[in-house]
Amino acid sequence: MSTSQSTVLDQPLLRRADFGDFQLPNRVVMAPTTRARAANDGLVPTEMHAAYYGQRASAGLIITEGTWVGERAIGFIKVPGIYSQEQVAGWRQVTELVHTLGGRIVLQLWHTGAASHPDHLGGELPAGPSAINPHEMSFTPSGFKETVTPREMTTADIENTIVDFHAAAVNARRAGFDGVEVHAIGSFLIPQFLNPRLNHRSDSYGTDRAGRRRLLLEIVDAAAAAWDGRRVGVRLSPYWTSGELFAADDETLADYDELVTELSDHPVAYLHLRGPAQDAPGDTPDFEAFARYRRRFDGPLIANHGFDRESGNAVIEAGAADAVSFATHFIANPDLVTRFAMNRDLAAGDPDTYYAGEADGYVDYPVSAWRDDSR
Repeated sequence: MSTSQSTVLDQPLLRRADFGDFQLPNRVVMAPTTRARAANDGLVPTEMHAAYYGQRASAGLIITEGTWVGERAIGFIKVPGIYSQEQVAGWRQVTELVHTLGGRIVLQLWHTGAASHPDHLGGELPAGPSAINPHEMSFTPSGFKETVTPREMTTADIENTIVDFHAAAVNARRAGFDGVEVHAIGSFLIPQFLNPRLNHRSDSYGTDRAGRRRLLLEIVDAAAAAWDGRRVGVRLSPYWTSGELFAADDETLADYDELVTELSDHPVAYLHLRGPAQDAPGDTPDFEAFARYRRRFDGPLIANHGFDRESGNAVIEAGAADAVSFATHFIANPDLVTRFAMNRDLAAGDPDTYYAGEADGYVDYPVSAWRDDSR
């Protein structure tokens, strides 16, 4: 091996890592990315899903697209679920292929809450922490529509939702996944409960910071009960800004400070953190935004949002993260780990096919061609 090859291969992203009970051969994580390819009435993963994830099995860890924990969780078209036997069987095709190819894969569990729309729910209102419209857009079968004022979840609704997350984790284990990740980012159910502008409850799931984070902590514990050891990750987005109701202000960040600290006392395998947006494309992500929470969480931390090979290596080397997840880079580069290892250029994806289509823009991205750098 030449000196230049040795230098390229000896980079932080390619080092092994222990994440809870996950042993990763590298620190290049495939981020969850909604692709809307479950184009069937049962929202069942197909052989095309297996091909898509199998092509990316060299990732240190694959985190699947967000997956519905139940029918009341649905809020986006053509996203697969994990609540029926047919869905479990479909996902088993995915995990068997990924494992055959030497990969590790966890299932992300998703519930949209008040960010859904009656068009997804047979005409019924979606439910959220309080009867407050989050003023988001829901991708329905007839296109994007504005959200409506939801009904406030009852205590029984909340208990049933926690049961749904537990059942989904059980089904994920039956489907052969190595673990699950709780979707708690953006403007969806769990962040709605965390948000004092949307959560005006006066019971034990509201009132103050401790009450607002109770749902997430109970979901984590319920999902963890389906596994031996630490097999549950949590994805958070404290820096998420959307409209007037989601803002990364001092109060929000302080809320997340306490939440992340408390997550260390629960059976969490890793924390997956979406960082702030960059001021301009190509800017280096703010390492301190991740270090803020790295100091508060006892387990491994995965950094996400705006990273490339250089900044990914740098954030690990700086100790602000233990691994880095990539979304759009993995869409267009199924062999992303190899491209990083061999210092190859990255292909660009086609945004028109991110959330629609069939095989085009999904399983047809090529691997990089060999070139002889010694000449």
